[in-house]
Amino acid sequence: MRVWRVYIDTSVIGGLFDEEFMEDTHRFLSLAREGSYRLLFSYLLLDELRNAPDRIRNILDELSPEIYEMVAASQEAEVLSQKYLEAGVLTPKSADDALHVALATVARADVIVSWNFKHIVNFSRIHGYNAVNLLHGYHTLEIHSPTEMLSDENENL
Repeated sequence: MRVWRVYIDTSVIGGLFDEEFMEDTHRFLSLAREGSYRLLFSYLLLDELRNAPDRIRNILDELSPEIYEMVAASQEAEVLSQKYLEAGVLTPKSADDALHVALATVARADVIVSWNFKHIVNFSRIHGYNAVNLLHGYHTLEIHSPTEMLSDENENL
């Protein structure tokens, strides 16, 4: 069985404490714990969590190191995120969201999972990210919410 490499952004961690997203976020992370997904996250997620309440910050400590990997910062990802901004996929005000997508792209994630429907899980933005990726020699990315990853409790896409 293929294990999907799934980049998560900060909204997924926040979803554990949001009534609207809580149940599906827990189910998604349970699938990761069972080995269906290998979670990828970056220093950017850690930076964004730095000022969060303890209960949110400590979530990553509850994840077994066997189910995740850290995505390293890189000049390549910085340049790619700038390309998204130059193409108008996002404005500079949302540069961190562009960087999340670039980090996932450079790390060769299979999927990005996010609850950020404005800047990441958004039809026109997904097309924009993938157009820039193709133009610059990168692969296209699947971008979904945790709910979409449940796939009837794991038919694995």
